[in-house]
Amino acid sequence: MSPIANYSTSVAALKSIGEITGMLVAHGATHILTDYDDGGQPVGLAFLIVTPYGETPFRLPANVERVEVLLKQLASSQYRQYDREYQEKRKAKIKLQASMVSWRILKDWVRAQMAILETEMVSIDQIFLPYMQVGEKGKTLYEVMLEHRFQLPEGKDDA
Repeated sequence: MSPIANYSTSVAALKSIGEITGMLVAHGATHILTDYDDGGQPVGLAFLIVTPYGETPFRLPANVERVEVLLKQLASSQYRQYDREYQEKRKAKIKLQASMVSWRILKDWVRAQMAILETEMVSIDQIFLPYMQVGEKGKTLYEVMLEHRFQLPEGKDDA
């Protein structure tokens, strides 16, 4: 298995989040909110962007758990497998690294998307469309489309 992007980063998640926030603000985002899990780790950014249709909410997730699984696979070894204290420290270290890697990858992705935006090849709402929050439960458009097997759900009649 080859290493994933930024797997060896030492940049704190909050620094990457700050950089992402700066890029979003520079391109018109407002009301940026960082979402945290029960353990106090950042897991997503929610923000508003003014589009031609008004302020639109978006939620950009960081799938830290998935990155953690990949890092564990990269670091797997039989070395000291029976040393419980060592294994607990190793788990905590990998969890922290997964957070840093996740946010660094997102920062790189947002930076690349902003470069495409600046060339006027796309609009900002096109970039973040899968992450647009729809419905009352704050689900993203992608999540709703996934639930409907990528078919548009029935709309409501205004009549």
